Amino acid sequence: MASVNRFIQFNNETIDTKMLHQMELLAGALADAPYLKLTTRKLVELRPSESAMSISVFWRHRTKRIERNGYLSDIYLMAAGYWRDFSFGAWRRFKQVDTALPSLREQLLLCAEEFRLSEKIKAARPGTAAAFDTREAVYTDYHEDQFQQNLKKGFTSDLLINAAYLSLRGVEVNAGERFNALSFIWTELFDARTTMDSVKVVNRIMDRVEFLLESDALHTYYTFGEAADKAPPFHYHEGIDAEESEEPEEIETIEEWFQAWHRETEKSEAPAMEFELERGDSQLAEGGREEEGTADVQQTAKGDSSGEHLEDSDAEDRQMASKPKKAEGRFGSANDQVVYHESRLLAERDHRLEIEAWRNKQAPYVRALLKELKKRMTQRQEGVRSNLNAGRLSKKLMPLVIEERPKPFYRKTAPSKELDAVFCLLIDGSASMIDKLDETKQAVLLFHDVLRGLDVPHEIVLFYEDAYEASDAEQPNYFQWMHKFEDRGRDHAQEIASLDAHEDNRDGFAIRWMNSRLKRRTEKHRFLLVFSDGEPSAYNYAENGVVDTANAVSEAKKQGIEVLHLFLSGDSITEEQAAFYRMMYGNKSVSADSLEQFVEQTLRLLKRSLHLVIQAG
Repeated sequence: MASVNRFIQFNNETIDTKMLHQMELLAGALADAPYLKLTTRKLVELRPSESAMSISVFWRHRTKRIERNGYLSDIYLMAAGYWRDFSFGAWRRFKQVDTALPSLREQLLLCAEEFRLSEKIKAARPGTAAAFDTREAVYTDYHEDQFQQNLKKGFTSDLLINAAYLSLRGVEVNAGERFNALSFIWTELFDARTTMDSVKVVNRIMDRVEFLLESDALHTYYTFGEAADKAPPFHYHEGIDAEESEEPEEIETIEEWFQAWHRETEKSEAPAMEFELERGDSQLAEGGREEEGTADVQQTAKGDSSGEHLEDSDAEDRQMASKPKKAEGRFGSANDQVVYHESRLLAERDHRLEIEAWRNKQAPYVRALLKELKKRMTQRQEGVRSNLNAGRLSKKLMPLVIEERPKPFYRKTAPSKELDAVFCLLIDGSASMIDKLDETKQAVLLFHDVLRGLDVPHEIVLFYEDAYEASDAEQPNYFQWMHKFEDRGRDHAQEIASLDAHEDNRDGFAIRWMNSRLKRRTEKHRFLLVFSDGEPSAYNYAENGVVDTANAVSEAKKQGIEVLHLFLSGDSITEEQAAFYRMMYGNKSVSADSLEQFVEQTLRLLKRSLHLVIQAG
């Protein structure tokens, strides 16, 4: 797990996940494509194979107003401009032409199209003008500065791109006598209505520039994203007769390009599944529909802590451990290549002496909390509210005679005997937890003992990713239960004392996995506690891991699941770290500033959560 407090400050980049999520929703709404995802890259890019658009990190480290308007202008340009008004066919034909200056030629066209599309969007949507005004002001200053630098260094092709941008914004610069004459051709872009109009202007410019310049542009100011000739994959599966190939449908817009990729991605597994169903392949249960309908549902059963179902569950756990499952789009796009394993965490040695010492130390806190909570529950059950406008009619009817507005009704509070709540605890199993294991085990044991004492169903799960086996094709993740819902009052202190540190942590995936189990529960109050000691860190899960985790927390809240986060640290937490975790978990993130505070903070979280449950009845 990477630490938030990196030693090189300029590497300590964070992103406003809430704003990025809002931008993603806006992009999907403008393009009428809910499947669109949003990422950040050096420049704006179109990435249909990922169903993603990328906004530029160019806007970072500026004022909040400029940063927000800059991101908005990126979204408007791609989702309301390029999406339907850029000719993909014309771009593909443009790219097929051989030239000695390919980078300059491509960037001039993208510069021309940005200008054309920006003006078109502002005319159609006046509300976007403020964002584009900010974009124009910042980029004008930027290109003026770049123009001077390129002029001094003799980077003539780069200088020409700067001059081209500035010319369209009414800023006159002296690029030399040979190039100033080209500005008359360039001004024809003010009358351009289509991508082909822009292509014609750029081609006329390049016919002259190719004889004047010897080297291509060195800097990249504009990029398109994925190659135009990168077609959606065709999935062929054995046993399905290949039909005669047909002429591929001509793609004319970016929207059609993205839809083609999205459609193929959605259907990628369908032929194989259909063939296996027709053939009756028993292996379907390992990665198909049966898998989704079995294990998780059975684990939500409620019952007495003794009985045959526990033995059945243990047998299923052993069988489950040998069946890895594929995420396949069910747990967020950042986790599509995850393969996960579920199993019980087994105690490898006897920890009775450690457990006894920990419980003796925690006993006063556990007894006090249980006594307080049970007292509150009893008061709640016996409480009577009188002087109400509706309810049961009181035997004391005198107020009907003597009061102008009598309230002769009362109502008894009658909560259920058991707390209508369920708790889950996810424990970060990354390598950086190794120096906090004893304190973490004690905090988890406290969590377990309090909820057992109140007969509240709960789960305790260790999660981690195998960093050594992770690759582009597959990222193995592991979930190890120390206690499951159906275990009810069984004591799993031995398993808790056996938890260990491993490699990486994919927090957003783990939260979604637990959410999928929690949302099937019938309890009124559902809580998910996450114990971790740093930011998400896994294969291809750097900056997008922060966004993915924040989105997972947001999704859980929409499903009525309360997510609480405890940051475990051996040192005092900095304001930067606190802000970082608030960004992912909102105001439900607390920290333990020292190893001694782990148990204390766990007690605080539990106490606050259970008081809310009792108060709500």
